[in-house]
Amino acid sequence: MVTNGSEDGTRPADAGRVPSGSGGVPASGETENGDTPLMRLRGIGKSFGPVQALTDIDLDIPAGQVTALVGDNGAGKSTLIKCVAGIWQPTTGQMLWQGKPVHLHSPKDATDLGIATVYQDLALADNLDIVQNMLLGHESTRFGLLDEVNMELTAKQTLQDLRVTTVRSIRQPVGSLSGGQRQAVAVAKAVMQEAKLVIMDEPTAALGVTQTELVLSLIERLASRGHGVLVVSHNLTDVFRVADRVAVLYLGHLAAVGPKEEFDTASVVDLMTTGASTRLHNGNGGEPTASRNVSSGSED
Repeated sequence: MVTNGSEDGTRPADAGRVPSGSGGVPASGETENGDTPLMRLRGIGKSFGPVQALTDIDLDIPAGQVTALVGDNGAGKSTLIKCVAGIWQPTTGQMLWQGKPVHLHSPKDATDLGIATVYQDLALADNLDIVQNMLLGHESTRFGLLDEVNMELTAKQTLQDLRVTTVRSIRQPVGSLSGGQRQAVAVAKAVMQEAKLVIMDEPTAALGVTQTELVLSLIERLASRGHGVLVVSHNLTDVFRVADRVAVLYLGHLAAVGPKEEFDTASVVDLMTTGASTRLHNGNGGEPTASRNVSSGSED
């Protein structure tokens, strides 16, 4: 069994953790307080032949909040985000988008809904400039020709809205940018495509202090603009800096999920490495709430 916190970012009066998969989803897809999560996963499982990579995952991803997905190598993080991104289809379970059941058969299906994934490699073309990268595949045309002026203005406005001010010129090649600047361009590209949910895979990996601060500020800005953000990260310092909610995977199970305030670094490490912790806080006076043990094999 796994433990689950309140999935809408609040804690009910009894503050008890509910085992994953133990309850049904209201027909409307709403949480107990009447809010509809941007995306709701219920009973998601994924197997590759005899290997069970994910088992019975229940997770809500609200709009306007940062949900951090953490776990050790092989916990199932990559598998889960690839299911949400439409790359792989879950073997079992259901996804609800804004309260309605959806079936994602391809990344295009996810993009059409408003789900954008920024992977570690960022999928940017180093030989193209910032404007060309941000509008790649969505170029503006006029009289059958590229409308370079409109494209440049659109890209510039998007970067300004996200307060990305460190680039020298929006016409400089992406290959000349720092790691943090490249992340900013990839996120701005997702915003331009009207993404409602932005998934970021290890966004601060291999970045220096200054560039990490740029990316973390960008994540906070996305949430403040109403986007749902799902951040996959091994860096717990970054997680506790930007996350509103924390979800911990252990061997393909959801070990615990809830508001950031219920966790600390020690409890998250416990959950990542053993699937259980006696150091979780219930939010009503700081007394620890014990999680239940998890036992299952999984590969990421």
